[in-house]
Amino acid sequence: MTTSPRDRATRMILAFTMTSVISASTIALPRAALAENQFDRMRAKIAAFVGDKMEKLGGSRIVYKVDGDALRESVVTDLRDDVYKDLHDGHIAFSNLAIRDGGVDVKIADAKGRDQLARKLASAAEGLPSHAVSMTDGGDGAVRLAPTDAASAARLRELVDNSIAMIEQRLKDADVKLVSAVPDGTDRIRIFLPGVSDPDRITAIFARRVKVSLRQVDLSMTAEQAQSGTPPEGTEVLLGFKDKKPYLVAKESALDGEDVSDAAPSFAPGTKDPVVSFRFNGRGTRRFAHLTEENIGKPIAIVLDNTVISAPVIREPITGGSVQISGNFTLEEANSVAMQLRAGSLPGHLTLVEQQVIQPGVKP
Repeated sequence: MTTSPRDRATRMILAFTMTSVISASTIALPRAALAENQFDRMRAKIAAFVGDKMEKLGGSRIVYKVDGDALRESVVTDLRDDVYKDLHDGHIAFSNLAIRDGGVDVKIADAKGRDQLARKLASAAEGLPSHAVSMTDGGDGAVRLAPTDAASAARLRELVDNSIAMIEQRLKDADVKLVSAVPDGTDRIRIFLPGVSDPDRITAIFARRVKVSLRQVDLSMTAEQAQSGTPPEGTEVLLGFKDKKPYLVAKESALDGEDVSDAAPSFAPGTKDPVVSFRFNGRGTRRFAHLTEENIGKPIAIVLDNTVISAPVIREPITGGSVQISGNFTLEEANSVAMQLRAGSLPGHLTLVEQQVIQPGVKP
């Protein structure tokens, strides 16, 4: 599930820190500092400034299309998984749970069970219009669930917003500073780059997928011993994000970026230190719950592009599917890590629609 970078008032159910242990707790993420209208005004000013520079200097125009079909498929899959969890946790008898024609069908013979499911879904969507679900009674206990049209449109807008944030972060990391990335219609993104006459160099930046993984930490020897000798089979030594401390981790991922549905910078309760929060999708939630159940007392490494962001110890099974990590981040670093987590988890990929070099003196 994806949420707009401008509105992160999402409940998280896990404290996941570098120096402490994993525990289940409820924390509230603050709203983004900029209100939506302020964000839009700032974006409009940047676009106008960049447009003026494009006309004077020339540059490149690139248009991408986000994968709306993959988004819809992901949303419906998550809905099916959420419905299964609600029915299972609520001890509601059901049958024939399946994805069909862009929605989820299920049979719940007991009317009270159907009402209980409806309340749970409504509660989960409270304050989040993009998560609204329609529930249709098909008779004889048959129920059809599907995202509302308004929710689907909101999810697509959020996907475009997240993609723009990823584009801006990737370009910033590549030291491309003067850029305007704005929505173009409902599912496209238009990028203007003044003074850039080689758009192929820019599109190559977005061709690389960020690799996100959760890996088990090998405790059979220290990472320092593995560095100076031979690591156990199936393991490798990776360095920490800031402290450059070595970690001996499994090469095989227990979970990967496809299991992450969203990420955002936030602040730790109490200390107010910058942290990164992210959520798993339905499949990732189940796999993470199993992983924590099977590895109590052991550390698990969160790895981003072969760098260990955090490696906390698991103290109890975690079933909520939400994670908060801290690694002595600055706010800018927390934002960068969150952007990269989102970039690795965006459904599908961006499709290049157009790239063009614009000569000076031509309106972009």
